[in-house]
Amino acid sequence: RAWGVEVRVVIAGGGTAGHVFPALALARRLRAAGAEVAFAGTQRGPEARLAPAEGFGFTAIEARPVPRRPSADAVRAPLVAAHAVRACRPLVERADVVVGMGGYVSVPPVLAAFAARRPVVLHEQNAVAGLANRLFARWARRIGLSFAEAAATLPRRARAVVTGNPVREEIVAVRERRAELAETAREALGLEAARRTVVVFGGSQGARRIDEAAAGAARLLGGRGDLQFLVLTGEAHRGLVEEADGAGGRLLLRALPFLDRMELAYAAADLVVARAGASSIAEITVCGLPAILVPYPYATAGHQEANARALERAGAAAVLRDVELTPRVLGTRIAALLEDPATLARMAGRAAAWGKPDAAARVAELVEEAAW
Repeated sequence: RAWGVEVRVVIAGGGTAGHVFPALALARRLRAAGAEVAFAGTQRGPEARLAPAEGFGFTAIEARPVPRRPSADAVRAPLVAAHAVRACRPLVERADVVVGMGGYVSVPPVLAAFAARRPVVLHEQNAVAGLANRLFARWARRIGLSFAEAAATLPRRARAVVTGNPVREEIVAVRERRAELAETAREALGLEAARRTVVVFGGSQGARRIDEAAAGAARLLGGRGDLQFLVLTGEAHRGLVEEADGAGGRLLLRALPFLDRMELAYAAADLVVARAGASSIAEITVCGLPAILVPYPYATAGHQEANARALERAGAAAVLRDVELTPRVLGTRIAALLEDPATLARMAGRAAAWGKPDAAARVAELVEEAAW
């Protein structure tokens, strides 16, 4: 809905596509309500390209991850942070609300907002709250959570509410337009209607462990003329998956380094195999898809495993630990699920129930509350 009065909002976050896409989904919703939205992020992150491409103002800031071990960078970190906060001050002073999307990129603008006495709304994507949000939570007006489990990792005084993780409108549309988009996917991606489709991806840069396991699983399931794999590899790993396509099996294998229109992959999918990043989980569940989640084992504070286990408890996903990931194990899990339609349907239903297609609207409401 339109707010009636223009509100100026600065969204702080980025560094990875997983942080930028939810921020953009929120920004679109705020703009539709009449807000003026600008981004603060790093010049080297995807936000520097994606935010201006969507018509949003963008201010490049200096932000660096907090060094976790003694080093020269650790010694310089407070000075770098203080300089970044001062540089952000003019930007946030023009804002009515500052939204921190988590991660180190959000730190200077949020600190500047506190110093300028501007209201702050935070969003936490993961089941384990990140360091920045844990530090800032007690002073934020409101905190939107993607996972209810994250509340236990925040200070008691934090004003947290489960909103879900904002997802792009084109992904939200998959549930209602699945048949139409699946047909487009088959034409655009060379898939076949008579085969069941397994979509495999590890994030915007790919994941070598998952790609290797998927390639091996494709070889082991090569006799299955009823299956097709769509593997989004990242540019670096495309070759190792394409090698499996040369094995001469009946299974259809398609390898792409990247897919701009992820809604096509989701619409075509009967089963997803993916890492357990927060944005991936939000998109998979909004689309109502069953999944095998392989958490990245080195994620900070084990947050990807916490994300995956939350979905497992909800009955929406199966979890396969990275240390257990082999072509044979992955192939066996895929085959077992596809041969058990009742379980697959139940997982899909639980995923749809867990997903929050209105997450962008829910977070936008928190921003509106803070603005007044």
